[in-house]
Amino acid sequence: MLNEETLSHVREVYTIESECVRDMERHFDPEQFSKAVEILKSARCIGASGCGHSGIICQHFAHLLCCIELSAKFISPAEAIHGGMGFLHEGDAIVLASRGGKTKELFPIADICKSKGVKIITVTENEDSHLAEVADVVLKQYVNRETDPYNAQGTTSSTSLAVIFHTLQTALIYETGYKNEQFAVIHPGGAVGERLNGKNVHDEK
Repeated sequence: MLNEETLSHVREVYTIESECVRDMERHFDPEQFSKAVEILKSARCIGASGCGHSGIICQHFAHLLCCIELSAKFISPAEAIHGGMGFLHEGDAIVLASRGGKTKELFPIADICKSKGVKIITVTENEDSHLAEVADVVLKQYVNRETDPYNAQGTTSSTSLAVIFHTLQTALIYETGYKNEQFAVIHPGGAVGERLNGKNVHDEK
């Protein structure tokens, strides 16, 4: 059994992260959010990029978009500057996630997008940062504090970023009229696929 001090800190994680999600709505900008949704809805193809934990959550975002049949791909900053940005063209969009807005690995990606006419959506806490300045739309990220004792690990900030991406996917489902029947076609696997397609494995012999 863990000691009481450790268990107390563990319980605090729930408080820190739930308070962050609750307070995020105060930083929600309907105008900027609406612009971001319109850009994503109109794009032929969507890219998402970030470093570290932000990059991992960007992979999640790209998959969420694929689940509603929007063509999306995570592009690593390293791959991006070695020809990987060829999948985006004028009128397409990229989402750049950087809590501080100063992730230098993303700067060349923004430059490429500007030269190609690709729309940039930046998700960041720092609205005065370079990545915010070069963006067509800025979505404000809010983080109260990370859950580790040193306020350094990408914990609460990952949750915050994921929630922003979840709100975007939710809006896109409504704005595009995406139906569950469509999802059933592309998700036949697993328990979700069985439910979507009206199957019950326990009834099969």
